[in-house]
Formats: sequence, C-alpha cells, structure tokens
Amino acid sequence: MKPLITLDGQSVPSGIAKQPAAGALAVAELGLEGDAQADLSVHGGPKRALYAYPGEHYAFWRTVRAQAKVAGWQDELPWGAMGENLSLEGLQEVQVWQGDRLRFANCELVVTEPRQPCFKFNAVMGFKHAVKLMQQSGYCGFYLAVSQPGTLCAGEPFELLPGPRELSVRELFRM
Repeated sequence: MKPLITLDGQSVPSGIAKQPAAGALAVAELGLEGDAQADLSVHGGPKRALYAYPGEHYAFWRTVRAQAKVAGWQDELPWGAMGENLSLEGLQEVQVWQGDRLRFANCELVVTEPRQPCFKFNAVMGFKHAVKLMQQSGYCGFYLAVSQPGTLCAGEPFELLPGPRELSVRELFRM
C-alpha cells in the first residue's frame, strides 16, 4: 500500500496500485498473500477478498485514456492497473453471476458482487470521468470470496461452476 495523489492534488492511502506477481501466491479468507486494501469499508474483507477484472476491457481503457489525452494511443496498461488482484481472460461481467464459483487447481473462489468504483479510480486512470465511464460501460469487474483457500499462479486456468443464476454481475452493477 502506498499514497495515491488524487486529481485535486490530495495524498490518500491506497492499495489500488497492483503489480503482477510471479510464482504461487497463498490465497486465504481475506485475500492474496502480500496484498492490502486501504479502506476496508468498501474493499477487502471476507466477501471482497479478491477483485477480478476481465483483461478484455483493457483495450477500452487504453482508448479512453488516449482520447482524454492522459496517455498515448499505443501506451500499455500493466496488469493490475484497474486495481484488480486477479486479472482474468475469458470471463466478463455478462457471463458471471452472483454465487458462481471459479475453481482453480489449488483454490476455489465465489463471485459475490460487482465493484463500485470510487474517486481513486479517476486518479489512477488520470482523468475525472473514469468512474462515470466505468458505470456507463458496465466494465466493473467483480469481487470474490474464498471458499477453498490454497494458492494461485499467474496464467493458471480455471473452471466456472454455475451458481443459482439469479443475478448477473452486470444486473447487480446496474442496480
């Protein structure tokens, strides 16, 4: 965790800056080994132990950052730039429902709720309408609880196990 400078120049504690990790990381009830959140009232805890974000949305954010003139058209966003501690490919908000399970080789996670972005996301993206764009696009990602502790490795495949299928992450986010 380190200070984040907001768009109005304030320094606030934040755990939003994530870095890719090599090797296996322990996954426990409260999240990944070595990870931290600054404001536990809105991030972290047993129901928000991990935050997953679809890699498919990164192209959108590169484009809007370039349009906002805070980055170049070819500038990359590193994995973890959305504040996620679990970058996924092949599973977007319209395909996942509250109660679905993600089974990895050595742990199992349960989808709990969509992420609700805060002012810190604007600071990380570098422009004041990033939160609004996340709300309009529905590219929010989702929180996960740990149902079976274990380990995770970058690039590790997972299996989606359907839950009750009552509310999708996209529907919950729109609510």
